[in-house]
Amino acid sequence: MKLHPLLKNFVFVVLILFVVGGVFSLLYLPSEKPSQISISQLVNDINADKVKKIDVSGDTVKITYTDDPSNPSGQAKTANSMKESNSVLPDLLTNLGVDKTKLQKVEISAAAVQESVWSWLLPALLYGILPLVLISFFLWTMLKQAKTGAGQVFDFTRSRAKIFGADPNNKEKITFKDAAGLKEAKEELTEIVDFLKFPKKYLAMGAKIPRGVLLLGSSGVGKTLLARAVAGEANVPFFSISGSEFVEMFVGVGSARVRDLFATAKKAAPSIIFIDELDAIGRHRGAGIGGGHDEREQTLNMILVEMDGFQKESGVIVMAATNRGDILDPALLRPGRFDRKIILDPPDVHDREEILKIHSKEKPLAPNINFKEISERTPGFSGADLANVANEAALLAARENKTEVFQTDFLEAIEKVLLGPERKSHLLSKKEKEIAAYHEAGHALVSSSIPGTDPVRKISIISRGMAGGYTLQVQSEENKMRTKTQFLATIATLMGGMAAERLMFGEMTTGASNDLEKASHLARKIVKEWGMSSLGPISFGDKEEMVFLGKEISEQRNYSEAVATKIDKEIEGILRGAEKKAAEIVARKKDMLEKIAKTLIEKETIEREEFEKIMGNGKKKVENKK
Repeated sequence: MKLHPLLKNFVFVVLILFVVGGVFSLLYLPSEKPSQISISQLVNDINADKVKKIDVSGDTVKITYTDDPSNPSGQAKTANSMKESNSVLPDLLTNLGVDKTKLQKVEISAAAVQESVWSWLLPALLYGILPLVLISFFLWTMLKQAKTGAGQVFDFTRSRAKIFGADPNNKEKITFKDAAGLKEAKEELTEIVDFLKFPKKYLAMGAKIPRGVLLLGSSGVGKTLLARAVAGEANVPFFSISGSEFVEMFVGVGSARVRDLFATAKKAAPSIIFIDELDAIGRHRGAGIGGGHDEREQTLNMILVEMDGFQKESGVIVMAATNRGDILDPALLRPGRFDRKIILDPPDVHDREEILKIHSKEKPLAPNINFKEISERTPGFSGADLANVANEAALLAARENKTEVFQTDFLEAIEKVLLGPERKSHLLSKKEKEIAAYHEAGHALVSSSIPGTDPVRKISIISRGMAGGYTLQVQSEENKMRTKTQFLATIATLMGGMAAERLMFGEMTTGASNDLEKASHLARKIVKEWGMSSLGPISFGDKEEMVFLGKEISEQRNYSEAVATKIDKEIEGILRGAEKKAAEIVARKKDMLEKIAKTLIEKETIEREEFEKIMGNGKKKVENKK
């Protein structure tokens, strides 16, 4: 358990006091005190021949008796006595009746009184000065902690933004060349860069540059990269902060940090403020229980005020990024604040090729690297995904002690990013391996036998991630829109594995659970969202996001129970039809199914070329039989 600094110092001082107390105890621990006798008793002891030696020091008389055989320690007994001041001890004893002959046998010595300096200095130090020193140290420590705490309180309201300077020699500076693709977005932002470089040109024409630029796009498409590229091109200070860094548990801290951030940016103008994950503070106000989080809403209000209070010649531009533009407060999106919205789409096949080249610049590549093939195998990948593919390829090559990264490393990296690493320790039994082979063969056979499906790139029964096997299909063309025929073909392909299992083994296994989940989800969207059923072009159900429950999305029914029954029947009809179609294909092409499955059992993996060869040979055999 970590102690508070003040408590820790207090414990430290208490320990010091205990130590000092222990020293006092050791110094002043009383030893065995000698007995105190009177002068008369001393006279009697001398007369009885019991006294051996007398030491006189001032008025103190120390008596050492003769050896006592009964004493187990073997040491002579001692005693103390006091005499009158300015008196001579022998005379005093004689007057009291001591025997002079016996007195002469006693050794009498006198010592000058010498008072030690430490006799008064040590008590003065221990009892007077040392406590003052300890108290002063304790007070100084407390004042130091209080001063540090006060400084932290003042720093608490300061912005946490990371500042990237406008140093032209900065090696980490990012420009538009480092962000492949995004042509339309770059064109929009070029105007922002030109304004930051030459603001007088626009101000002379009475033009107002957009005060806020909102970058919208899915995760990993390059929103933050593009914002830093704008700062690099314009060569101006770049203040980067995440939306969540504004909000604290104390009310008012977020708005104070917003004020500090904008004030700092104005002093460094021309400059750029970049707020990443704007949805953390820019959510629609009043959407949660009790009107939302007060601190978050106060922070949002301060951002609205600061953006609306900009002067046209301030030279500060606010850029923000989010992948949830649908939940932002409308006040943020009105003209005068974030009045320019730039949509960033996932890269197409040509952009993916350029992105791969950028992320592979510093890697030793083999001469036969074909980035076009890699980009064709990665539809839907974002820039971050492609950077991950290039890095995984380099890791795979290094793991195998290669000196260059080969094409096979990139292709293996794609599957690793998509499905996860190979689970070589997950060994299937002979029966399970056979079932998995027929299951994947069923997917591939149905997919290649009906129009509207994507070509099969690879079939494998090697476990990856949560999948016991997989059939990898890659789009030959990137279609932004899809038809009902394509969706039905996809559902039939998903049913192909289950149909093959039933045909060959008489029953299905749990391996088809994920296929059924995907097929049911797709069929429900066909009926309820896309209006591709006999119910007509109607969208059923209003979806609303429950802000106070995070990502929870609820659906409000806007249809009757009778319509709900029809929807269920339509979904069931789509799934039953796809199941029937898949069963017919695998039954009609059973020989082909067995050939693909046996090849899988033998080799565990079939690439596209070999699969097309098997299907081509099979077609010729079917034609010859006819």
